[in-house]
Parts: sequence; structure tokens; C-alpha cells
Amino acid sequence: MIENQKIEIISNECQKSNCEDVLNLLSSYEMKKVLAFHKSFPQYAETPLIKLDNLAARLGVKAIYVKDESYRFGLNAFKVLGGSYAIARYIAKLIGKDVSEMTYKYLTSKELRGQIGQITFFTATDGNHGRGVAWAANKLGQKSVVYMPAGSSQIRLDNIRAEGAEASIIDGNYDDAVRLAAKHSAETPKSVVVQDTAWEGYEEIPGWIMQGYGTMVVEAENQLENYYDACTHVFVQAGVGSLAGAVQGIYTSTYGEKAPKVTIVEPHAANCLYESAKAKDYKIVTGEMRTIMAGLACGEPNTISWKLLKNYSDAFASCPEWVAAKGMRILSSPSATDERVISGESGAVGAGLLAALMQKNEYTKLRDQLGLNEDSVVLLFSTEGDTDPEKYLDIIWDGEYPSL
Repeated sequence: MIENQKIEIISNECQKSNCEDVLNLLSSYEMKKVLAFHKSFPQYAETPLIKLDNLAARLGVKAIYVKDESYRFGLNAFKVLGGSYAIARYIAKLIGKDVSEMTYKYLTSKELRGQIGQITFFTATDGNHGRGVAWAANKLGQKSVVYMPAGSSQIRLDNIRAEGAEASIIDGNYDDAVRLAAKHSAETPKSVVVQDTAWEGYEEIPGWIMQGYGTMVVEAENQLENYYDACTHVFVQAGVGSLAGAVQGIYTSTYGEKAPKVTIVEPHAANCLYESAKAKDYKIVTGEMRTIMAGLACGEPNTISWKLLKNYSDAFASCPEWVAAKGMRILSSPSATDERVISGESGAVGAGLLAALMQKNEYTKLRDQLGLNEDSVVLLFSTEGDTDPEKYLDIIWDGEYPSL
């Protein structure tokens, strides 16, 4: 079967419903707690917001900003924000404290360890989330078990094991790995699943993970103020949709009807949110979901995130592989004095989509549909660096997945 090589975008025409309960998770009040928690870590540093003036001029928009998460906690990806905060929220609930008391110093104290003993955190991952959970568990003196889907790269597995986790690649896709993590946690005393997708009966912890991702968005908004700028468009990539839901929820909670236009971006092979929006109802995508955008290779949408996306997101995009590769090359080879951004396959698809829409005449209608023009200020989230260095070089140096 020949892959569809065209970009597909649909406007959001889903029936709206009340989701104030989910919006409240991402309020400014909650985000202050999240940011304070992450700032308590000695490894914390605000990741850069890169302004690409020359690229913006070349593509015909007013400004392009890229939040570069390759610097996050030395882990080359943003995912640790969600996993660490969820672990803190879980421990806080376990001992009857507010998360505001869960500083890094307290979480790593002998006092707390004596009180709670050792907990095993189970999770499934395509790489970055599992590494983040393993890193956080290791720093706090806890245990972690991580399952990865078939086709996962060896270096991503090795990086997770290097953080002290028991990790393995299973014979199944991402959603199979999630089910396996849940099964083995249910069979293991003093354990819990820390997963960034939600399903019926499992929504509290995914909600905490979404809150944790908020640090990245809050930082970006604060940094935009330094530029005296406000974004009109946000392109955010989605796997199960937890990050996308967090981004959408924070902007909606903060700005209401004045929020920027948000486009959700997925690979063709795992476009569960695009298909849900197309069907105007929650929809699961099955199969191997093989894509170079490994962090987005998920077929079952996060149920609480979907509530936000179907109510507030403006559009949903489904992209072939070359779009991510194009984004990687653009960010890696900056125009004139623009700063270089090392962005992995899942991190760069938004940049590739923006460039294709602005440069290719065949996408004029889609460009107009999103309202992209010379007045547009676009925010992109490069959620990972070169987490698979060899694959990164295959694309950047050897031209794998050429632009069409």
C-alpha cells in the first residue's frame, strides 16, 4: 500500500459539550503550583524560546517562535515535566499533603522515604515519557518498570535503562504496552501506573501529567512577553493528545475566546485525533502505527484531553512522514542569522507543516483555512531533540523522507 503523501487538514466541527472540570485542571492557579514544583528541582532551567526572524520572512508570516525542549533537565525532551509532577501528586495524595509541599528536597528526604517506603511506577512509552518517569523515580529513590512497543529504537531503550528502570520492548503496539503496564501493576504490591493517556476509570493521573506539561506553556508565554508579542497560531503535535490537551486547555483557560488558533498535528499512521474530529466522535486507530514520529505513534486518544480538543481546537492535521523530516531539516539548517534548533521527528512536524502550507501552492486553500498570513505570529513546540541520533543523521545528512 502506497502511503498518502498529502497533508490533510479539517476544521473542527465537533458538537460542543461542557468540560469546565478539565479546564479547571489547567487554570492559572494550578499552573503556579506546577511551575513552583519544577523550579524546586536543582536541575531546573527555563528552556529557550527561539525567534526565527529569517524563516518567518521567508515563509511570509510576521513571526515564528520555537520552544526548544531539547534542554529540559538534560533529558533531551519535555516529557519529564508530566511524569515527575504526576509522581509528586500521587505521593502527596498518599500521605495527605498538598502538592505545594512536594518540593524536590522533601521528596528526596529520608523522612519521606521512611514514611512511604519504595513504590514501583509502571508505564508504557515510545521513549521520552518512559525516560522521564524513570528519571524522576530514580531521583526520588523509587522504582520504575517501562514497556515499549515493537519497533522502538535500541538507544531509547538503553537511555531508559540508564535511568535505573527495568525496561523492555514488547511484541505489540503502544496501546498494547499500555495495557501490559496496567496488568502488571495490578499484580504488583505498592505500585501504580503513571500513564499519559486516559481511559474510563483512569483519568486522575493523566490529568496530573497534563498539568505537569503546563510548565512548558507557561514559560513560553512569559518569554513571549519579553518579545512584546502574542501568538495568533499554535501548532502542537499529538500522540494520545495529553500535551495537545494541556496546551489547548491552558490557552482557553487563560484567554477564553481570545485564545490563539490551535492546530493539532499527527502522523498519518497514528492520527486518532484527526479521525475522531473527522467522525465528530471519539475514535480509536489500530494497527502497527509505524511512523518515524515514534512519540506520536498512539492509537487511543486520551479521553479527558479529547474533551478539550473537540470543544476548543480550531483544526486537526494529518501528515505524511516527509513533513516531519522537512521540519527537522529546516530547524537544523537555519536561514541567515537564525539560531539552530536540533529537533527530532516528533518535535519538528509542526515546523514542517507550517513551511509546507506557506510554500506550496497546492496548500493555499488549507493555509487560508487556518488564517495564516503576513500578520500571523506562530508558536511551535519542539518537544524533543535528537533522541535517536542515528535516525536523526539519516534524515538530516542522508535525506531520508525527501520533501514532496
